[in-house]
Amino acid sequence: MKTTNLESYLEERRQLVQEALRGCLPPADSYPSAIHQAMHYSLFAGGKRLRPILVLAAGEAMGSRPEPLLPAACAVELIHTYSLIHDDLPAMDNDDYRRGRPTCHRVYGEAMALLAGDALLTQSFAVLSRAPAGIPAERVLRATEELAVAAGSQGLIGGQVVDMEAEGQAATIATVDYIHSHKTGSLIRACLRLGGILGGAGEEQLDLLTRYGEALGLAFQITDDILDITGDLSRMGKEGGVDVARGKATYPACLGLAASRQKAGELCREAEDCARALGPAAAPLVLLAGFVLKRQE
Repeated sequence: MKTTNLESYLEERRQLVQEALRGCLPPADSYPSAIHQAMHYSLFAGGKRLRPILVLAAGEAMGSRPEPLLPAACAVELIHTYSLIHDDLPAMDNDDYRRGRPTCHRVYGEAMALLAGDALLTQSFAVLSRAPAGIPAERVLRATEELAVAAGSQGLIGGQVVDMEAEGQAATIATVDYIHSHKTGSLIRACLRLGGILGGAGEEQLDLLTRYGEALGLAFQITDDILDITGDLSRMGKEGGVDVARGKATYPACLGLAASRQKAGELCREAEDCARALGPAAAPLVLLAGFVLKRQE
């Protein structure tokens, strides 16, 4: 697909994902309604749906249409939403706002928020299993393993553990890299690999998508670190300055703002190079790398 207008591409794909997500959960009023309301509250709290769009863009770069990739895209967003609910809990980051409104536990209580996250996590794999008949079963199986590992102790959860352990400590850049590449980067990397696997990527193409995802995932979290210092509630949808107050291990804490911006730029350019090597159909991936970089401005 040849794309020059990123804004329209993002909106078109976001609408596809939004519509598909509506069929992923039981109705909010279905019994027991408390858990389903909490799940709907968090899943439909807004957001750009960047991660599922990356799944679609990766598959499209392989020549796939977006529709067969929607179950995988939605599965990723369910996992991302679960991780945000749990990350916001008092036992974790104790945040009161997410995407500009009260966090799930502030509205439904800690126990219900914990269960809502658990339910979204398990539902993600039910959704992923619904891949259309046109996609070979072995691809779906491989994608399922990819997503499970990315969300587990060697991926997202492992990054969260090291993030908690490093809080208040004099962290090294190696520790920050580990946290960022696992807590945030593992799921973004999985988005690219899921789209590639389900879209029929060869091993060389999958390697380029993987390198793109690794670079983009780290750049994305570095820009988050920067925005925690330079942003505010109206722009970010959550309170700023939290990382500094808690002594979080971040790029600016280790390198300073200027060097952090430079690193994010280098990573986004690396991602762009990988996308360009995939050919014209990967044009949206090139533009998405630039979009991530502009978040810090």
